[in-house]
Amino acid sequence: MIDVEEAMALAGRLLREQLPRRWAHTQGVGLRAQGLRETLGERARVVEVAAWLHDIGYSPVLRSTGFHPLDGARYLRDVVVAEDMVCRLVAHHTGALVEADERGIPELVDEFPLPDVELLEALTYCDLTTDPDGCRVEVEERLSEILMRYSSGHVVHRSVVRSAPSLRRAALNTQRRLHR
Repeated sequence: MIDVEEAMALAGRLLREQLPRRWAHTQGVGLRAQGLRETLGERARVVEVAAWLHDIGYSPVLRSTGFHPLDGARYLRDVVVAEDMVCRLVAHHTGALVEADERGIPELVDEFPLPDVELLEALTYCDLTTDPDGCRVEVEERLSEILMRYSSGHVVHRSVVRSAPSLRRAALNTQRRLHR
């Protein structure tokens, strides 16, 4: 079972040098996940680990399909031998199922079953409230930033447009849990 410190070190090795901005974002998401400890209790650890690892699939070292959630989850499962829930969270973070559909990758849900909804929403919340530089932002600001970064015909743009309502709902659900 990979712990938070190991996840942080692994993500740093894969992202720090070659993708420094992605590393900055990952650090912000990981720190954001720490704030969920009280809300998620003992289940917070798996979200923290997944938060540190959610974007490792961007690393050129392990990139195979070009779809970072799937590449990252496969690496975690096959090389790191991370626990199943961490792999599933990485595979499905932040609307990945919609993007897999847009990319014509139907095997995502067969290969990695959907994770616990509350945990997935928590990870999505952390990702959507952290900008590319690792700073805290509102969900709408983050969604707008993503849409501006990719042209309207790009698979990521199309995916975010399609998944935006569920992404907003996931973030709102987590915010509600935090304020209870």
